[in-house]
Amino acid sequence: MTDALASCSAFQRDVLWTLAHEGASKGTAIQAALADYYEEDVNHGRLYTNLDALVDAGLITKSARDRRTNEYALTDLARDALAARQRWQASEEVSL
Repeated sequence: MTDALASCSAFQRDVLWTLAHEGASKGTAIQAALADYYEEDVNHGRLYTNLDALVDAGLITKSARDRRTNEYALTDLARDALAARQRWQASEEVSL
């Protein structure tokens, strides 16, 4: 379960966390949320390439919201992987 998430880039994990917090969203909403988090613009090509990779990995779904807009949502696999990562992070003692 966590293997799917472990093979993701940090950017892809941030996309998944965004969808976990925002719920099903269109690409521009994901892009805006990430830009707020990173405090810089997120390149359109970078975002959509990674969204497609996450769809291919079975971590998100892509569906047509209307003729021009797609909507992205987490799959159960992604929800389970994110929950497992949270458990793993909570179990590790960190001293900064």
